Amino acid sequence: MRAAEAIRAAANAAPGDVEATHLDVMDYVPSAFRKMYTEFYLKLVNKAPALWGYLYQASNDARPDSTMQQLRRGLERLNTRALMSAIDEAQPDAIVCTHFLPAEILARAIRKRGFTTPVWVQVTDFDLHRMWVHENMAGYFAGNEEVAYRMRRCGIAPERIHVTGIPIMPAFGQTLERAACAREFGLDPTSTTFLLMGGGAGLGSLETVAERLLALEGSFQLIVLAGKNAKALAALKLLEARFPGRLLAQGFTDKVERLMACADLVITKPGGLTSSECLAMGLPMIVNSPIPGQEERNADYLLEQGVALKAVDGPTLEYRIAHLLAHPGQLAAMSARARTLGRAHAAGEVLGHVLGTPLRTPSN
Repeated sequence: MRAAEAIRAAANAAPGDVEATHLDVMDYVPSAFRKMYTEFYLKLVNKAPALWGYLYQASNDARPDSTMQQLRRGLERLNTRALMSAIDEAQPDAIVCTHFLPAEILARAIRKRGFTTPVWVQVTDFDLHRMWVHENMAGYFAGNEEVAYRMRRCGIAPERIHVTGIPIMPAFGQTLERAACAREFGLDPTSTTFLLMGGGAGLGSLETVAERLLALEGSFQLIVLAGKNAKALAALKLLEARFPGRLLAQGFTDKVERLMACADLVITKPGGLTSSECLAMGLPMIVNSPIPGQEERNADYLLEQGVALKAVDGPTLEYRIAHLLAHPGQLAAMSARARTLGRAHAAGEVLGHVLGTPLRTPSN
């Protein structure tokens, strides 16, 4: 959804008469299917991540014509008829899919009923699962060269593959002044600052992680994003009172990019979009609790590229933070490397390919 919104924002900012509409597939399916597709997935990755990892790999290895795959696609077709009706009514000039489900539905429509609208596919992780790969797509957008290579190995024609990065909102491509952003939140712009965006699994709750980190020796500030978790935010606010000037607790906010501009490092799960936002802003990461499958592959990529470290539990996180405080040169090198990998204007590049007209961005 965030990648789709980023492409829509790029369209709204594009010169000329460009209109983009974001259709969420889950708004066009029966409630029972939506519950199965979303809530079951969330429960699985949280309660039985190893099982999800097995299913991720098994579905990647499965033959497309296997009985289970045919049954799955049949079930999806039955439940997405309203989506096809909405697309037919909109009569778009082009479609960009940021999830494999609509791409799969539209690939069949092209094959079976002569659907002629060009369909493009944006892969939103630094990995390629076979369920993203379909015939007759107008083009594919990859997050990096390795994903593009995997696309070619899956039979996608090289001329249809474009390495654009993963689309992120324009705000993450702005040049933000650290000092101004720090003053906005009452932070010291000269102090080393860590941004914690997720606890859970081996690390513990947000307030537990924050308290453990604040007990470490060394001078640093900590920003913690609790999102819509009111219980965690209340606990963090109590902790904030105990550590005045060192902890900033934030609930849901639309100023994430301004908080990132205050930070030297982000502690987060390695989702494709979050990782891309960090890279665009030159922020190295400590990644934790990756979901088996796509997030594990994202973590591997970040670690291989030298822009992230991994924390498997609380003590490991403490060690990583203490090490980076003692070796600021390593943190600076990771940040510089992150900036070389960042693709802040990926959404504009994607739209340029779709429209057949390269769009001007600050980078070109």
